[in-house]
Amino acid sequence: MNFHVLTLFPEMIMNGLETSILGRAAAKGIVSFEAVNIRDYTLERHGKVDDYPYGGGAGMVMQAEPIYRAYAALVEKIGKKPRVIYMTPQGQTFNQSIAEDLAQEEDLVFLCGHYEGVDERVLEMIATDYLSAGDYVLTGGELPAMMMIDCISRLVPGVLNNNVSAEFETFHDNLLEYPQYTRPEVFMGKKVPDILLSGHHANVEKWRREQSIIRTLKNRPELLEDAVLSKKEQKFLDELLRQQELENAQKVKNKEKASAEHDGEETA
Repeated sequence: MNFHVLTLFPEMIMNGLETSILGRAAAKGIVSFEAVNIRDYTLERHGKVDDYPYGGGAGMVMQAEPIYRAYAALVEKIGKKPRVIYMTPQGQTFNQSIAEDLAQEEDLVFLCGHYEGVDERVLEMIATDYLSAGDYVLTGGELPAMMMIDCISRLVPGVLNNNVSAEFETFHDNLLEYPQYTRPEVFMGKKVPDILLSGHHANVEKWRREQSIIRTLKNRPELLEDAVLSKKEQKFLDELLRQQELENAQKVKNKEKASAEHDGEETA
């Protein structure tokens, strides 16, 4: 799979991607990373790629022409028009499902904006997807692009040493990952759960699935709406929800009791 990043800071992209698992995958030819310097395609003097916004306002806007020229050169090089992802807070929030979809592509282009944004006309001409890393503002699109490339790359066969790792990590079946432990068995008085030392693979898998359900309910309950659960796991979740309702009801009673006692003390 080939990743192409249109950016003003190619060193930032390549230094971030050519390390660790992704670097090894690139060395093996499983994936490739290319950072295209948009400044190389400007016709302006001194590598200028931005200008003041029409209509006034603070900051500068990236010009359409150098971005389009960089894109056109890339299309000519690879021989087709690939999907072009523009990093923007206005886009759809990136998630594992989107990563799985993008991982099916042979080539992906990430357009990284800077300053106050990019001339809208070039976005209308080349952008096919608008994606966001989250509801916050960053200096540019490079960090979100690297984050997404990392996530997508892990789904490419051969990138991970253990080919089943990506399938069973966080968000598999829309559940958060279960707790992980390694040696020593006891650390500062805290012991690894006995089930993980039992050697009974079926029981271990059952425990891990249940822990994933518990964690998801506690930290990201909205994910459970689309979680893929067996009948036994759904029954386990229903019992957790019932216990949660009982605990919440008890908290309300305790709060009402404490309030009534407080009012009684004030009356006395």
